[in-house]
Amino acid sequence: MNMHAAPDPVEELPLYVPHKKIYPQSVKGRFRNIKWALLGLCLSVYYFLPFVRWDRGPGAPSQAVLIDFPGRRFYFFGIEIWPQEVYYLTGLLILAALILFLMNSVAGRLWCGYLCPQTVWTDLFYAVERWVEGDRRERIKKDHDKLTAWRVGELALKHWLWLMIAWWTGGAWVLYFADAPTLIKSIATGQAPFVAYLWIGILTFTTYSLAGFMREQVCVYMCPWPRIQAALTDEWALNVTYRYDRGEPRAHVKEAKKLKAEGKPAGDCVDCGQCVAVCPTGVDIRNGAQLDCIQCGLCIDACDRVMEKVGRPTGLIGYDTDDNCQRRERGEAPVFRPLRPRTLIYVGAIVLVGAVMTWSLVNRITTSVSVLHDRNPLFVALSDGAVRNGYTLRVLNKQATERTFALTVDGVPSPRLEVIGIEAADGPPLIATGADTTRELRVLVAVPAAAVATIERSSGVTFRITDVDGGGEASVADHFIAR
Repeated sequence: MNMHAAPDPVEELPLYVPHKKIYPQSVKGRFRNIKWALLGLCLSVYYFLPFVRWDRGPGAPSQAVLIDFPGRRFYFFGIEIWPQEVYYLTGLLILAALILFLMNSVAGRLWCGYLCPQTVWTDLFYAVERWVEGDRRERIKKDHDKLTAWRVGELALKHWLWLMIAWWTGGAWVLYFADAPTLIKSIATGQAPFVAYLWIGILTFTTYSLAGFMREQVCVYMCPWPRIQAALTDEWALNVTYRYDRGEPRAHVKEAKKLKAEGKPAGDCVDCGQCVAVCPTGVDIRNGAQLDCIQCGLCIDACDRVMEKVGRPTGLIGYDTDDNCQRRERGEAPVFRPLRPRTLIYVGAIVLVGAVMTWSLVNRITTSVSVLHDRNPLFVALSDGAVRNGYTLRVLNKQATERTFALTVDGVPSPRLEVIGIEAADGPPLIATGADTTRELRVLVAVPAAAVATIERSSGVTFRITDVDGGGEASVADHFIAR
């Protein structure tokens, strides 16, 4: 043996895989119908929701769903969220993550295959492409033929329709941040803010490029979810699976008949390649689970149609597990466990977070008050022997109408209450607070000399505001420093 022989040359691998254009074929079937229905629902909600009206009373926005940056509000039908209530956004994000985890643990990448915006808009762009250029074979042929005037017209029409869809996608997005009919009029007349045109342009470009050109590359290379869900799944999660226990060994129809006549094994897969032809990411599902597969179920529809034509049972490709394929090979019955500790924990967490948010919304208050004690000086001894403390009081009115609050203080004997800027009158001071605003006040509390000796150096004190029209009250605690 020659110990000094030159090592075998190492094959140089490319830094990245060159892009290969995919021509998905149209298909009809149960999962394609589900995708069409969800596509129509998602796009209808996205495009038309800004035009839904909701009566919130005079002076309040009438758009059902509105992110009002100038007014610092988020409106969702009858729910109104203030900036101080950002925890509701946190709760929604937690719910979204838990629901995504639950979907993945039950049936894999359901989100990717049916509900992801990239999938929805890419499906829509593919539909336009097929309508203009034809199905898979026609598109492949036209891309390899010489360019003609007719072909240029087709390409121009396709890209114009894509741009119109992308433009309306960007336009619909900005409608969630201002009154939709008013903003459309200002955009059409060139009077809208520059930021509106900027975001319409950005979202038009991203929709046009991602759904029209990048397509499956977004799912394979840009999106982190395929990597994350691979770590979250388990052996019981249903995925689009080629049932190799039934399909192998592959053989064409005539060849399969010949093999069976000779007593040799022949699977149900006729190796027609239809499952690959309809796949929007170009995956051959017969090679097992792959990162590129978004599990949209179109290969199931394609395979079922072929099985019907050749007179064999459908379901050669379906939502299943590799474990069940192995069990059937051993002659055992398949086992499905949609309810297991993982899914039950997710369901429980979703119910818990949803219940907490619902309880918080039902019991939320529209009035609040906060107080800040003066630091220097902590107290002032008056000439008559009384002791006075100063406070900064902030009253918050979350309702859409102006309200008047009566201010009282408890916790110290015979308090004298003075609000700077509000004239003294019989009874408690009245604080008028505008709609959807806060009001900051300087409040002075004095305890008479006769009562100072009866209280401790630091006594608890409670400020209470009460709506004079019976619309609720709020209180806050602090301390009164006597010496």
